[in-house]
Amino acid sequence: MGILQTAERSSHLDPSENVVYQRHLLAYKEAAKIISGTVLEIGSGEGYGINELAPLSDKYIAVDKYDTYIPDVLKGEHDIVFIQSEVPPLKNIEDNTIDYVITFQVIEHIEDDEKFLKEIKRVLRPGGKLIMTTPNSLMSLTRNPWHIREYSPKQMTSIVKSIFSVFEVKGVFGNEKVMDYYQKNKISVEKITRWDLLNMQYWLPRWLLQIPYDILNRFNRHNLQDNNEDIVNTVKFTDYSINNSSDKCLDHFVIATK
Repeated sequence: MGILQTAERSSHLDPSENVVYQRHLLAYKEAAKIISGTVLEIGSGEGYGINELAPLSDKYIAVDKYDTYIPDVLKGEHDIVFIQSEVPPLKNIEDNTIDYVITFQVIEHIEDDEKFLKEIKRVLRPGGKLIMTTPNSLMSLTRNPWHIREYSPKQMTSIVKSIFSVFEVKGVFGNEKVMDYYQKNKISVEKITRWDLLNMQYWLPRWLLQIPYDILNRFNRHNLQDNNEDIVNTVKFTDYSINNSSDKCLDHFVIATK
């Protein structure tokens, strides 16, 4: 898919994406405090999660619809398996074999989200844990046509509760610097969407919006970087934190136990 594929695959290689990249990196840093044994990552993306977590695992299984680059040095030093596949189902992964499932910024792309969570529960060992993030719909600035749906805190709790009986739904929050960027981004997005007089973003088919969204999203991020280098270039994952969920969290951070 070329450039379209990268719209939802944040990379540290593009400085304009640093604020988003660091937000995603926080989730991996938090997971690194918990994981062990056999770890399955669903949605390995650009592969920076593998760099963070594979060294802490006995075995690391990465699954993604697209190819994920895994450095040879990691392959040589750690037991890493990559499966290129759409999900669900989780193909070639047996029941009760995984200690931790990591899936960050993925469930919003899944057509059948209940089946997705059921498949995760299937492959987890008893006592195994799911660690998951996804955007908080209440803090989204516009419709994202790459997402099939997004979840409010209440909706996130509801779907996790329907599959797992033991779980926590927390939230990812930004400090003052991050939220300053958020407000500047909000103003910038509003300047773009004010031309959508017919609210087409909310009723046109997703596939029809993806190309213009991708182009405008990247233009907006580069424009924000040019005008706010002191923020964009200096945000670190430590500028984010995980606390009790609220309507103001940027992402949901879920830990569920089988």
